[in-house]
Amino acid sequence: MKRDYFEIERVVEELAKSYAAPCTTTWFKVTNNKKPSTDEYREKVVEFMRQFESILSEQLPAGEEAASCLDYVKRLLNTQILLIRRGNNREVERRFQYYVNYN
Repeated sequence: MKRDYFEIERVVEELAKSYAAPCTTTWFKVTNNKKPSTDEYREKVVEFMRQFESILSEQLPAGEEAASCLDYVKRLLNTQILLIRRGNNREVERRFQYYVNYN
C-alpha cells in the first residue's frame, strides 16, 4: 500500500519560499554581505533546505515506515534543490534580486 504524504509534499514545495530563502537573506544581512553572487545565495538556500531533512530524520520514530517516508522526502528535496541550483525557483530568484538590489 502506497502512503499518501500530501502534507509533507506541501511543506517541501513551500520550504524554499517560507523558510530557506528568508533564512538565507537574514544570514547574508547578519554577515554583512550585501552583494552575494547568485550561486552563493542559491547554495545557502540549499543548506537551509538540507536542514529540514536532518530535522525530520531526527524526529521521525525508528521503523520501516519512517525510513520509507524519509526516502520520499529526500527525493522531493533533491528535486527542489535541483530547481534552485538551476535558477528555476521563482521565489528564490525574486528574493535574491530584491536583496541585492534594495538592501
